[in-house]
Amino acid sequence: MNELPWIEIISVVVALAGGGGIGLLAARRRRHTQDQGGGQATVEREPEAAAEPGTVAEPEVSTSPAREAPTVETPAPTAGRLVRLRDRLARSGSPLGARLLSVLSRDSLTEDDWDEIEEELLLADVGAGPTTELLEALRTKVRVLGVREPAAVRDLLRSELVALLDPALDRTLRTEPTTAEDGTHLPAVTLVVGVNGTGKTTTVGKLARVLVADGRSVVLGAADTFRAAAADQLTTWGDRVGVPTVRSDREGADPASVAFEAVARGRDEKIDVVLVDTAGRLQNKAGLMDELGKIVRVSSKVAAPSEVLLVLDATTGQNGLSQARVFAEVAGVTGIVLTKLDGTAKGGIVVQVQRELGVPVKLIGLGEGPDDLAPFDVEEFVDGILG
Repeated sequence: MNELPWIEIISVVVALAGGGGIGLLAARRRRHTQDQGGGQATVEREPEAAAEPGTVAEPEVSTSPAREAPTVETPAPTAGRLVRLRDRLARSGSPLGARLLSVLSRDSLTEDDWDEIEEELLLADVGAGPTTELLEALRTKVRVLGVREPAAVRDLLRSELVALLDPALDRTLRTEPTTAEDGTHLPAVTLVVGVNGTGKTTTVGKLARVLVADGRSVVLGAADTFRAAAADQLTTWGDRVGVPTVRSDREGADPASVAFEAVARGRDEKIDVVLVDTAGRLQNKAGLMDELGKIVRVSSKVAAPSEVLLVLDATTGQNGLSQARVFAEVAGVTGIVLTKLDGTAKGGIVVQVQRELGVPVKLIGLGEGPDDLAPFDVEEFVDGILG
């Protein structure tokens, strides 16, 4: 076994006792290692200077490049957005469009024809009650007016569908900040609720883009703390449009505390709107009630929610409605966001969900693009369905 000569060991011990031999010991060990390396070409380093007693050595500074900040995007304007997405809407609502128009334009309508119209409406998720109302109105006007020309039939069907969707409902988003009696700035607070899997977190990100496009300042609150990816996903959406995200540093943290911090930041920084993403676990209805109720109570200590938006997947039909009833009981929903209305979804779900919940559809999602969330407009929606 190769060993350091005893005389060198004694010299090192003496140097250590003097308080300055750490560097000497390190240097001799390096030299010994080089001697054992078989003559490899290594560069001998100078002994490191000993730190002064009572001081802390400076940390090494990393020279690796810092992570680049994400490029801030400019969202597409919301004005006329639904018109630009009309092709997708027409594909989603075909049972309410071309098929109904083709039947109503026949020279004479038999009972079989009316049964076909009823079937198409039910397949389009319009619902039994609204379907009956629409059929009765169409039967009466077709008999009285005797319309058969395609243009006249389309106008008749359009007017009845518009009436069924109730254009008088207030569909505006309450995004105006307010001022407390003591002059404190209070942001508009929007809670976004819904079952996991409906596109809830994505909808929050897209809604942030809508608000930014309309000139609003926004803060996001990642209060869905039970899904590890939810906060990261929301942060990414916010970074794209220069919007900060308040989130917990650990999974499973108290959602109400995250919501509170987000609303408090909105107040302190005089932000227009705070969007809070919430958890959507329906396994335990009582637990969901408690959790959402606590978020509302705690955030209201700063500013009470001005909107509670329920996100529904338009492709789920009756299952989506049963989920909607639970959230309507729990959270006091003020508006509906219907996602996935492109592709296989049925446009009639808009009618049914408004009737079932008694609240208006305020936003609809018509694709997977970042700017495919559009404010709901009854007449533009019907025109899109009819093609």
